[in-house]
Amino acid sequence: MNPYAASMIISSLAIGTITTLTSFHWILAWIGLEINTLAIIPLMTKNPHPRSIEASTKYFLTQAAASALILFSSTLNAWLFGEWAINNFSNPISTTLMSIAILTKLGVAPFHFWLPEVLQGLSLQTGLILSTWQKLAPMALLLQLSQTLNLTLMLILGLISTLIGGWGGINQTQTRKILAFSSIAHLGWMVAVLKLSPELYLLNFSLYIIMTSTLFYVFLTLNSKNMMQLTTSWPKIPALAAFSLLSLLSLSGLPPLTGFLPKWLIAQELIKQNLTLFALLILMSTLLSLFFYLRLTYVISLTLAPNSSSSPSLWLIKKKNYLSMPLLLTLCLLPISPSFFIIA
Repeated sequence: MNPYAASMIISSLAIGTITTLTSFHWILAWIGLEINTLAIIPLMTKNPHPRSIEASTKYFLTQAAASALILFSSTLNAWLFGEWAINNFSNPISTTLMSIAILTKLGVAPFHFWLPEVLQGLSLQTGLILSTWQKLAPMALLLQLSQTLNLTLMLILGLISTLIGGWGGINQTQTRKILAFSSIAHLGWMVAVLKLSPELYLLNFSLYIIMTSTLFYVFLTLNSKNMMQLTTSWPKIPALAAFSLLSLLSLSGLPPLTGFLPKWLIAQELIKQNLTLFALLILMSTLLSLFFYLRLTYVISLTLAPNSSSSPSLWLIKKKNYLSMPLLLTLCLLPISPSFFIIA
């Protein structure tokens, strides 16, 4: 891609997100979301392949429908109450429609239908942007609406997301689809705790971005798009394969790794709010996600390729610093969890 075009696209992504994060008016927030959507389309269609064209079309149509619903719900609220402020959403119908529109932009079940197919049709670099940066603006809007949201609706959607995210990822062999269903499952945890504790929502989202970025960079380094290609990762870069194994286990939420921290705190908060049965159900649904995470770790660390790999041995050619800081963050944040309570 032309460097001038790339710099313009990246700056547009940044401007769109910053516009939405700093806006107090629904029209300004909508403009920021539209800039974000239009800026990532050229990155999606960078490779002239039918799958990428299909993915960008699905993404654009879904985001356009969600944006139209955002405009409709904000206009309805302004018509009834004369307010365009984001933090002054009083009408329950408008709030429900707005939350559905934002959850559709994020890919929360049952509005997740576009995310696995879109992510599968993109390159790993664009998929990283879609899974992390593109979620910042909708997450910020959802956070500002947190106190007006319907708790029952959020809990139901959170449970459905964790179930579908775990169940849908079990039979997948493509790493990008596995990461898409992983994203759906983690979004379910965030949505479930949003109204009860926005601080835990932010903590979960921050750790999700760190862990997902680490795995995307690992797959980029290994140049692996499916499980069969992951079987050759250990002969290529043993140290990175070992760290990616621990990162996958961290993303699944196994103690004593970092990914256990948000699930532990969210379950504790749910029990404090007398939602013990719901906490049990959402923890049990996480076992579905744990299955395909463990299968990935088995493929990376304990499986040999059926044929001798014809790819060059990368560690004999050049050595790199393979994401030492993100890898450490995905593994070592649980021991300092008491400091989070002190800060809070």
